[in-house]
Amino acid sequence: MQATLTLREKIHQANISVHRFEAKYYELLHPEVYSRQEQKRISSVLKLATKLVENNQKKALDVGAGTGNLTGKLLGMGYRVTATDISTEMCDILRKKYSDHLKNGQLRVINSPIEEISFEKNEFDLITCYSVLHHLPDYLGAIQTLSAFLKKGGVIYIDHEASPYYWKNEPSGLASFVKDIYFHSSPMVNSVYFQIIGLNVPQIDYTLSDYWHKKEHAIDHKSIESVFRSGFEFSKRTDYHLNGTWIINPLFYVYRFTCKPEMSYWIAKK
Repeated sequence: MQATLTLREKIHQANISVHRFEAKYYELLHPEVYSRQEQKRISSVLKLATKLVENNQKKALDVGAGTGNLTGKLLGMGYRVTATDISTEMCDILRKKYSDHLKNGQLRVINSPIEEISFEKNEFDLITCYSVLHHLPDYLGAIQTLSAFLKKGGVIYIDHEASPYYWKNEPSGLASFVKDIYFHSSPMVNSVYFQIIGLNVPQIDYTLSDYWHKKEHAIDHKSIESVFRSGFEFSKRTDYHLNGTWIINPLFYVYRFTCKPEMSYWIAKK
């Protein structure tokens, strides 16, 4: 009889399964990540983070690297990058996309869950995690693990996690109405786009793969802050509005000016 899986094992298996399907189409399926507006914002914040690194030797760890959203930007900034991901398919795409960097030693790719990666203490100048924490069985433990790999004067940059406002109702009726429409409009706008280009996207079950992206067990930013209080010079969370469609969505600008921001990023210096 098969042993009962632990929650950690279930979450890992769910992420492996989801990303096995998504890998080939990932960048097309996620305009909330790869739209021009979001890519511009990421590049800007990444430059801010790297400026904070003291005595920067340009050695970076990109955890949950996916198809190379941050890895490619780090390579372009002259970093030697170690990219890790639990998905074999994602790692294969990374290796093909950045094969020249693999050959010249600027990139190494490790197919592993975060709980099993091991590096020297104080090894990295910059550690990045984009859209990763909510996929992990123990995101607070992961931050503590990664902190040990970061050198003194180094920086951790964590992005694309639901802000404390994501699950809260807006105080005013107008803002609540706009938020409700906007949160439902992005998937509808994107589905129209997919129909136009002829892509048939089946329903994907994110129940376990996005475990901490749920109202009943959402990312706890106060707990993240408490982790950063130990051994870090400073940390700061910044909240922002996310424009999550490929095509122009005028409602985003109404949403931005009437509602609280739904996403957050952290920058912490050790």
